[in-house]
Amino acid sequence: MNTDKFTNVLTPAEVLVAEGFWKNKMELARTKVIPYEWEALNDRIEGATSSHSIMNFIIAGELTEKRKTGNAVSTSDKDFQGMVFQDSDTAKWLEAAANILMWHKDNELEALIDQVIDIICAAQQPDGYLNTYYIINGLDKRFTNLRDNHELYCLGHMLEAAVAYYQATKKRKLLDAMIHYVELVDRLFGPEPEKAKGYPGHEVIEMALIKLYRITKDERHVKLAKYFIDQRGQSPNYFEEEAVTYGNGTLWNDTYFKMGYFQAHKPVREQDTAIGHAVRAMYLYCGMADVAKETKDESLLLACQNIWNNITEKQMYITGSVGSSSTGESFSFDYDLPNQTAYAETCAAIGLVFFAQRMLLMEPDSRYADIMEKTLFNGIISGISLDGTRFFYLNPLESVPESCEKDEKCQRTDATRQKWFGVACCPPNIARLLSSVGSYIYTVKEQAVYQHLFIGSTIQHMINGEAVRIETSTNYPWDGKVKIKIVTKNPVEFQYAVRIPGWCKNYKLSLNKETVKQPVIEKGYACISRTWQDDNIIELDFSMPVVIMKSNSNVRENTGKCAVMRGPLVYCLEEEDNGGNLHCITMDINGTYQSVWEPRTLDGVTAVYSKGRKTISNRNELYMEADAEKTETIALKWIPYYAWANRSVGEMAVWIRT
Repeated sequence: MNTDKFTNVLTPAEVLVAEGFWKNKMELARTKVIPYEWEALNDRIEGATSSHSIMNFIIAGELTEKRKTGNAVSTSDKDFQGMVFQDSDTAKWLEAAANILMWHKDNELEALIDQVIDIICAAQQPDGYLNTYYIINGLDKRFTNLRDNHELYCLGHMLEAAVAYYQATKKRKLLDAMIHYVELVDRLFGPEPEKAKGYPGHEVIEMALIKLYRITKDERHVKLAKYFIDQRGQSPNYFEEEAVTYGNGTLWNDTYFKMGYFQAHKPVREQDTAIGHAVRAMYLYCGMADVAKETKDESLLLACQNIWNNITEKQMYITGSVGSSSTGESFSFDYDLPNQTAYAETCAAIGLVFFAQRMLLMEPDSRYADIMEKTLFNGIISGISLDGTRFFYLNPLESVPESCEKDEKCQRTDATRQKWFGVACCPPNIARLLSSVGSYIYTVKEQAVYQHLFIGSTIQHMINGEAVRIETSTNYPWDGKVKIKIVTKNPVEFQYAVRIPGWCKNYKLSLNKETVKQPVIEKGYACISRTWQDDNIIELDFSMPVVIMKSNSNVRENTGKCAVMRGPLVYCLEEEDNGGNLHCITMDINGTYQSVWEPRTLDGVTAVYSKGRKTISNRNELYMEADAEKTETIALKWIPYYAWANRSVGEMAVWIRT
């Protein structure tokens, strides 16, 4: 493996997002989402599904104290409530809050986090174990159902939170508690003959262990992550043996998934197709990429590349969403991308961004950054309302409210965002993504900087022995102008590589006001290698016309339909602007499409206007001759897909008949 390509990620603390679209989203996370979700975790949102996550930790702490002091634990003690993975909601909220502290000092928030950590750590067992489901329901059953009961998943998320809080504050209480828990897991599981051969049913601990390793430099953490990756899908299959030993039932063995639901149907290096539960899959692929990078494992990298290609070329929506089937919240099969029944879980899209970033760290290639950008702008932020207090679990590309209410196959799809969910993985996951957006803009190495995203931001970094500040200013995604300023006290030689988006067919690149006529392009990046002086300026101007898109003809759902994109944004029609019966509308792919900035629409968007035709149904017959109904020309208004369902309840469609 060519390690010369490797770059390193910057933490949210190292990147100041200063202006524009994503700064607004980060401030939304800080001022609205984090406070709202704290109330939800404490069951204080009127009309919302209860979380009980914080209460579970409080109850577990009380039981732990009783056990430590020798007091009897009676059946009258309070019960665990919620899903077996309820701890993870608090963990993701903690990580999001810690991310915010990296770029915004907030003594009140820090004090609240410390209180939460005290509550969590009070529940920890003497040997390090910390999972409220088993602490409350019976410690004798712990680690008896790795396949279904999410202990290692919850540990992984809490470990990620601990790492983030340590990076933000250098406080170690939660970090040390999680290291203690990891030591227990390391004693129990591994390749050694005396250890169990288990691995998580729901992945995430693998990439969490690599995050921990990058702080501790303890090789045991890489070794444990690698073990979980290597052991998955080996024969004899641990989950099948576990089910027999503990009587856990078959679960997905009676479906076509079988162990593929858990990505445990065969060893990971033999997998080349995304399969099973989409979030589990994405987290596994992230862990594989992390381990590949740290251990320089070519076979793991190849598996990651093959799976990436399958996802993005055959199983991904135009919005960057993945996981099309409600059966198992899963990948189904190549080119199966239904619109109205799309599962497209918000967490799965977030997992795809995690995966893209990890692939970029090993191989700076714009195909990864293109998907990362597409998913950030479309498949993820569609999952949260513009005011930060309502959420989509699923992100369909077509919505008919009456179908959501009355059609069984559409009933898991909401026409409106919800206050909270019984399975509330998505809201805190969005929070931790929004609060860390800065870490996705750049990757760096000793003598090179790669810019993947165009976000108004500033970084200060040591490059080739010199302190260099890089300032980006832009109004992206509403226009394609980007200005990058290099600030350095002394001249410094390095390569600056800036991504040319795959959606962009025409652009201008200039250096210090002089046009770069034939820039060196390496895997989608314009690379400028030179000795940089103070106040050197790179300017880009990406042409951003409206583009009409079609699917591969193998996507049956979209036959005879097209979609609208402008820059990185996917657009849709809403009933609010275009009336009902969107299925009766046809678009003119050769027509004129006009982009108009509308500051008062949906917190400020560039809307797109065009002409189309709509069939007018004024007949009573259910069936009639082909020319019986008439059409009329209508004006169409397209809005960014991420902003739908923020006004009145109504229909929405991305793909429109031509």
